[in-house]
Formats: sequence, structure tokens, C-alpha cells
Amino acid sequence: MSAQSNTNKFDRCNLAELKMNVGPQHGGIGDILFRTIAGPESLDGPCNFIDYAEVPPGKSIGQHAHPSSEEEFYLILGGEGEMKRDGEVFRVREGDLIRNKPGGTHGLVNVGTEPVKIFVINLRLPQ
Repeated sequence: MSAQSNTNKFDRCNLAELKMNVGPQHGGIGDILFRTIAGPESLDGPCNFIDYAEVPPGKSIGQHAHPSSEEEFYLILGGEGEMKRDGEVFRVREGDLIRNKPGGTHGLVNVGTEPVKIFVINLRLPQ
């Protein structure tokens, strides 16, 4: 489970031990597993959130956009997917790090046989 310091700041966690939420995300196909690991209240830097998600085979995170004040990164920890980002479609797999630019659109479909495991980092940009 997540360990927090006395000041309620994020310190560490084990992804395999996180209690996961289940539901659709951004109008995608079917339910995925997801969990916010840390939010702005538990971090010192310009980070809106750090999430972990698992997208089962055939399921998806729907196409969506973030405001121009946010930049988001997907680190693929396992599985194979097809990402649509700003009109471009490409395959993603374990080890890929994808930048979703401020104001851009993106979504992901699991096209493999194993869950796509994703680490999502959403950063706040200076305005």
C-alpha cells in the first residue's frame, strides 16, 4: 500500500498492492482498472496527478483532450495498444513513453491479449 509521511506527501507505493477503481474512462469501450497514486495535494512540484491504469484486451480509454495548461505522459509498462493522438494512429508496447501535448487529443485501445499497463503523469504548465 501507499506509504505517506507525516506531512501527507507522497512517498512510495507498490503498484501490485494498489486498490483499483473500475469503470469507463473518457467514453472508452468497456471498463478499465485505474487508480490515482498522487495528486497535487500530496506532491511538491507542478504535477496535477500520477495515475496507474490497466486496460483489458478489447477495451479502451476514449479520445479526449486536456487543457493547454497541461502536458501528459503515458509510460507503457506492459501489453500492446493502438494509440490515436492528434489524428495519428500508432502502436504502443512495453517501454514506450508517449507525450500528449498541451491541448492535444489522445486515446488508447488495447489490441493485444494482455492488459495494457500504463503509468500516467499529468503536469501543470506555467501560464
